[in-house]
Amino acid sequence: MMDNLKEQIKGAIKDLYGVDDVAVDFADVPGEIEGDYSTNIAMRLARQAGKAPRMVAEEIIEKLGDCGCELSVAGPGFINVSISGKALQRQLAEAWSDSYGNNDSGNGKVVLVEFPSMNMAKPYSVGHLRPGTQGWAAKKVLEANGWKVITDNHLGDVGTPFGIWATGFKRSGLDFEKVTVYDLGEIYIKMKADMKAEEKAGKHDLADEAQEWLKKLEAKDAEAVKMSEHFNQISIDHMHEVMGRLRISTDYEMGESQFVESGKKAAERYVAEGVFEKNEDGSVICRLDEFGIDVPMLMLKSNGTALYATTDLGCVLYRVEHMKPDRIIHAVGGEQKFYFEQLFAMEKKIGLAVDNYHLWFGTIDQVSPEGKREKMSSRKGVVLMEALLDDAEKRVRENFGEGVSDEDIAKIAVGAIKYSDFVADRKTGILYDPDKIFALTGQSGPFCQYACVRLRRILEKNADFERTDFRNYDFAEEKDVLRLLLEFPAAVAEAADDFRMHKIAGFAFELAQELNRYYEKTPISSATEAERSARLWLIGCADFVLARSLELLGIEIPAKM
Repeated sequence: MMDNLKEQIKGAIKDLYGVDDVAVDFADVPGEIEGDYSTNIAMRLARQAGKAPRMVAEEIIEKLGDCGCELSVAGPGFINVSISGKALQRQLAEAWSDSYGNNDSGNGKVVLVEFPSMNMAKPYSVGHLRPGTQGWAAKKVLEANGWKVITDNHLGDVGTPFGIWATGFKRSGLDFEKVTVYDLGEIYIKMKADMKAEEKAGKHDLADEAQEWLKKLEAKDAEAVKMSEHFNQISIDHMHEVMGRLRISTDYEMGESQFVESGKKAAERYVAEGVFEKNEDGSVICRLDEFGIDVPMLMLKSNGTALYATTDLGCVLYRVEHMKPDRIIHAVGGEQKFYFEQLFAMEKKIGLAVDNYHLWFGTIDQVSPEGKREKMSSRKGVVLMEALLDDAEKRVRENFGEGVSDEDIAKIAVGAIKYSDFVADRKTGILYDPDKIFALTGQSGPFCQYACVRLRRILEKNADFERTDFRNYDFAEEKDVLRLLLEFPAAVAEAADDFRMHKIAGFAFELAQELNRYYEKTPISSATEAERSARLWLIGCADFVLARSLELLGIEIPAKM
C-alpha cells in the first residue's frame, strides 16, 4: 500500500512541478500525532516549486484525490498518512497464503552455506555456537527468499592439529579403543602448553614430531590413517549428538582430508601456469597485490604438506564443478576476516566467478564474578556446548518447568540460547547472561515463544466456534498488529541481503509485545460473533507470522510453557 502511494506521489509531483523520479520516504508518526506515516517531500520540494511547503503539500494531496488513504497536512508541511484498520486487513487478506512472507527473489539460484565447520578431535565448544546458529538461520532465510540451499559442515580433519593429537596420544598411555573426545581435548591443551614451553627453551622436538605425523598421514601411513579415522569418528559422533540438541544439521560433511591431494595438484598446476609462485625453499604462494592485499597467501608449505588454503582451493574447485553454486556463504567468526579476504581474492585470481560471502560475527562473552564482561573461557565458566545446554535446561526447569515435557524444556532452552545470539547485530559480541536470556519478560526467546503459546491456547479454546462473516468489522483495535504483520515479507527479504538476523529477532519481539497488549485489552470469547470471528482470524495470522519469524532463527514453539 505504501509503495503504491509512493508511486502516486511521484506521479503527482511530476505532473505538478515537472520534477521526475524524486525520492519519497515515509517515517512512522509518533503516537501522540494523528496519522500512521509521514513524509517531508513537500518541504524538500518547496524551493524548486517556489511555494510555501504547506501549499506544496496541499497541492499534492489535491492532485492525488482518492488514493485509498486519508492524507492531511501537518506542521510546517509534512504530509501525514492515516490508513484504516479495514484497509490494512484487506491488504493482508489479499497477500495471504500458506507461504506468506516468502518470495522468489532467489528462484533458479543455488547457494552453499558452510557451517558449523568443526575441527575434529575437539569437544563441541561454545565457540561453535554462533557458526551453527548463524549458518542455520542463513539457510532458513535464503530458502524463504527462493534460493536452493545446499549446506556443508566443512570438517577440519587434517592439518597441524592432527599431528599434535597423534604426538600427544602416543605419550598419553590411554587405551586407543576407549579414548573419548574429552580425552582428546585435554591432550590437545596439554600438548599446546608443552610445545609453548619447549619453544621458550629453544627446542622443537614436539613440533617436529607433530609435522612428521602430518607427513605420515598425507603419505597414507597405516598407523596415522587408523588414528585419524578413529579420532574423527569419535568427534563426529559427539558432534552429531550436540548438533541434534541444537536442532541443526547439514546436507554434507566434506572434510578437508577430501581435498588435500586435489588442492596440492591444483597449486602445482597454477604454478605451472604462472598464477602462483614457488619460492626457493619449495613453498608456494599466491600474490594478491592487485587486490590491495600486500601479504601473499601461502598455498603449500616448504616440505610439501598442505595448509587450510590448500584444502580450501581443492574444495572450492570441487564445489564449483559439482555443485555449481551462484554463491557460497562461510559462517565463520570475525577473527578469520583477513584469511577470507585472501581466500576470496585468490579465487578471483584463478578465475572463479562464484560470489563469496564471509558471514562473520563477534565473540561470546560472559559476566565475571567481579561483574566485568569478558570472553567466555573454560577457566572462568561454561565452555563446552553440552554443559551450556545442560545448564540452560536446568534453568528452564527451575523457572517454568512444572508440567512441561522434556521435549518442550529442550525447545525453550535452545530457543533462549539461540535468541540471545540474534538480539544484537551479529558483528558485535554477545553476552551470555542467564538472568536475561531465560526471562519471560524483556527481549528474550522465552518471551516470544510464550506469546506464540498464548495465541495457540486462544485458538484451541475457540476451536469449536463456528466463524461467521466479518466483512463489516472495522479492525480498528487490530490496526497496530496488522501493520506489523504486513511488514513481515519486507523483513524476510531484507534479511537475505546482509544476514542481519537481529532484525528478524527484533521483529518477532515487537510483534510479541504488540500481541500481548492486544489480547490483554481485546475480548475474544465474550465478543459478538462477527468480532470473535475477525479476531480469531487475526490471531491465526499472527500465530503463523510469529512462529515463522522464530523458525527462521531456528527456534521452535513448545506445546506448553
